[in-house]
Amino acid sequence: MALARTRAVALVGVSGHLVDVEAAITSGTPGLHLVGLPDTALSEARDRVRAAIMHSGEEWPVRHTTVALGPAGLPKAGAGFDVAIAVAILAAAGGLPLADCADLVMLGELGLDGRIRPVPGVLPAVLGAAEAGCRTVVVPRANQVEAELVPDVKVIAVSSLRGLLCHLRQEPPPLEPDEPEEPSRPSPGESARSRRGSLDLADVRGQAEARRALEVSAAGGHHLFLLGPPGCGKTMLAERLPTLLPALDRRMALEVTAIHSIAGALPPGSPLIDRAPFQAPHHSATRSAIIGGGSGRQVRPGAISLAHNGILFLDEAPEYTGGILDSLRQPMESGEVCIDRSGVSTRFPAMFSLVLAANPCPCAAAKVLQCRCTPSVRARYLAKISGPLLDRVDLKLELSPATRAELRYDLENAESSQTVAARVQDARDRALTRMSGLPWRSNSEIPGPELRRRFPVSPEALAPLERALQEGSLSARGMDRALRAAWTLADLGGRDAPAPWDTAEALDLWRGPRA
Repeated sequence: MALARTRAVALVGVSGHLVDVEAAITSGTPGLHLVGLPDTALSEARDRVRAAIMHSGEEWPVRHTTVALGPAGLPKAGAGFDVAIAVAILAAAGGLPLADCADLVMLGELGLDGRIRPVPGVLPAVLGAAEAGCRTVVVPRANQVEAELVPDVKVIAVSSLRGLLCHLRQEPPPLEPDEPEEPSRPSPGESARSRRGSLDLADVRGQAEARRALEVSAAGGHHLFLLGPPGCGKTMLAERLPTLLPALDRRMALEVTAIHSIAGALPPGSPLIDRAPFQAPHHSATRSAIIGGGSGRQVRPGAISLAHNGILFLDEAPEYTGGILDSLRQPMESGEVCIDRSGVSTRFPAMFSLVLAANPCPCAAAKVLQCRCTPSVRARYLAKISGPLLDRVDLKLELSPATRAELRYDLENAESSQTVAARVQDARDRALTRMSGLPWRSNSEIPGPELRRRFPVSPEALAPLERALQEGSLSARGMDRALRAAWTLADLGGRDAPAPWDTAEALDLWRGPRA
């Protein structure tokens, strides 16, 4: 009996798990038997692998072939195991040196003509392989730049099975036809990123309070709720929030890039995402599109995970259906989302800043005099954003249309994103210095009990919050939220601790238009 082994990687959430791909050729009815908990796409690998091997000029073993993917209890999904399966079969048939294949990690989908196609999730897969001690990976040529983001790993990029076989046999590379050129059009994510690069906070006229709230949100990573009539600038403000955020450090950039890699949403050419992502799903999006999910074991990240370390903007918030808004409550607290499917539990990071925007009534009249909605209709409309969700939002603001005087004044005096971003960076640096050695990076992340224990504030500063708590207008969770915002206000003001006016302003921002 001939036995050969190579390796691949199975993704569970954003974690890569090493998989041993073993091929055994034995006597019996000719055919390929695949075992090891494969999904439908992986079960179809037998047809792709057979055609690719034969089109690459190799002999298909006319004996019974068993391919086992271990550990057997680890779910395996997708077509990224094709290359490893093909190499293991050829090595078991004696066409490749066994020792040269055993320590390689191979990723890629095979076309029927032997081409190796790119697959999603290469970055987290290579990261998982590196953590398991593997130092050489084979990836599709289209995924080469993404795989090379992982340090101390040798990347072998190939475009066809024939080219890989020549490399393993130490033969000259074959002459391969050029890849067909596709029209150079940017992906939707790339188009959105280039558009955001041209946005500036100075474009927003008036709305001084809203711009202040935007600065506080950026400095502390706080959730924000904007209520106001159409045309008052809610969307403009939300779209410019990423321009105030600092660039992601290397660790955070790799986290974000890994999630987008799994979703197949990386920009071509320069896959590393080093700016805070911005996600704005339409209110008609499904729960799976926003929270994450998929059919069977093929679980994909949703918008809340694609917004990890960035911004999730939900415009027309009351229009979202099916309890989508309330399903955000747990990720807002924990910073991750758990998606359970039959036999599979997958976790994705979801540490985002939520920005909600809403009109005050369903008719969305631009002026109050044009609105014909009764108070009860307005109340029912806004009640679609539940109290428990708003309780988790740190900053709430009601916007009014800018006046002519504000528009004229702001033509010369509106601050640019660059100016505000410099203050945001200084405030974040103060917070990082204060939390040095702790696992949190912004004021919004630190748990309330830890905040009170490690960073107590003066009784004078706590007085406004304690009075509101005693009156019943502030919840215990709301007190923690307001206290975090007060620390951010102190950081923006260059103070070592919140002053009474910081906690008073934070309380007003937490109460918002529904106070």
